[in-house]
Amino acid sequence: MRSNKKRDTGPELAVRRLVHASGLRYRVAAPPLKGVRRTADLLFGPTKVAVFIDGCFWHSCPVHATSPRTHSDYWLPKLERNRERDAETTRTLTDAGWLVLRFWEHEEPAEVAATIVATVRERRA
Repeated sequence: MRSNKKRDTGPELAVRRLVHASGLRYRVAAPPLKGVRRTADLLFGPTKVAVFIDGCFWHSCPVHATSPRTHSDYWLPKLERNRERDAETTRTLTDAGWLVLRFWEHEEPAEVAATIVATVRERRA
């Protein structure tokens, strides 16, 4: 698992390039709240928008999730805990006034970036 990146994955980089090209600036892999050990993939502090681009395997995508054939007694609870942690993170940030945007790694980067840009600009107004 050491070779699995926590940040700067291909889908993240593609979205970040497009968002940056649109003129928006953001923080990368930054914690939205002090004392909460979670980091957003893209963080727009002034508008309180936290963006997560979730991997299909690690976050159990409803379209692409697969059930591990080996060591399933380890993997199934781990993947379930990832889903629970995602929901908990979304709740915590929402309760603190943040807007949480979650996307899957298989989604088209241009569409994801367009949604992010529109949302951030809308919250600026």
